[in-house]
Amino acid sequence: MATQLNNLSGYDPDLMPNAADFTFGVVVAEWNHEITESLWQGVKDTLIQNGVKEQNIIKIDVPGSFELTFGAKILLDKPNIDAVIALGCVIRGETPHFEYISQAVSNGLTQLNVMYRKPVIFGVLTTNNLEQAQDRAGGKYGNKGVEAAVAAIKMAALNANFTSM
Repeated sequence: MATQLNNLSGYDPDLMPNAADFTFGVVVAEWNHEITESLWQGVKDTLIQNGVKEQNIIKIDVPGSFELTFGAKILLDKPNIDAVIALGCVIRGETPHFEYISQAVSNGLTQLNVMYRKPVIFGVLTTNNLEQAQDRAGGKYGNKGVEAAVAAIKMAALNANFTSM
């Protein structure tokens, strides 16, 4: 398992672009609230630690992971947003619902990446059980929210560099 080889919260702050002038949108699924709020805290803390002003972090909540795509689109339509981070948690159950939701969210967020000239970061956990989700939301493998925030900063800087050319 790839996560066992990497801590999701590990990154070198010295290699991070300056994020002080960026504005980030974060859309958070309310389903599996304990997990998604931990992911959100990882995102918020990491953005602030990397120079993003708290007022430049726009958070919206949606009912579940399926609604992340629409929430992300709302944020992408705002001209001042430089990148969007989608945070959710889908835990496998007894029915195929897990596969449908995971695939729909993945495809929806990918489509937004293609449609908009702004990065959309996939911060959605897709796990077999609650323990695996907890391990990746501040537990023994770190916090996927930190990894999502780092990716958002790097992609916003990449986009800004190429947009200004």
